[in-house]
Amino acid sequence: MDYKELYRIAIKAAENSYAPFSKFRVGAALLTKDGEVFTGVNVENSSYGATICAERTTFTKAISEGKREFTAIAITGNGKTAWPCGICRQFMYEFGSDLVVITGEDEAHLEIMKLSELLPHGFTL
Repeated sequence: MDYKELYRIAIKAAENSYAPFSKFRVGAALLTKDGEVFTGVNVENSSYGATICAERTTFTKAISEGKREFTAIAITGNGKTAWPCGICRQFMYEFGSDLVVITGEDEAHLEIMKLSELLPHGFTL
């Protein structure tokens, strides 16, 4: 699967976002090492601290299905560039600093970085 296709899947996933407060609809598509794709969205809550980001939703779905090895994640917010927040960067780091993170203004203008570039001093226990 190429990165453009993964990004398109993230855009489609964002349609299911629950963002009544921010109106910032985030979708993510996570590619496992064995080629399976999991999607997720942000789910806001009246208690803002209870809100969950699309990236963590996506990882949680994959992990709950037994997946532990990931190669890439595509993220979009309102169909545009959306880099993961700090909490999500650290959460994803637990599963590998070489994860490729894809976002962009559209599929013709993707920005691609390794997670280790976005979180150069992440940690694991």
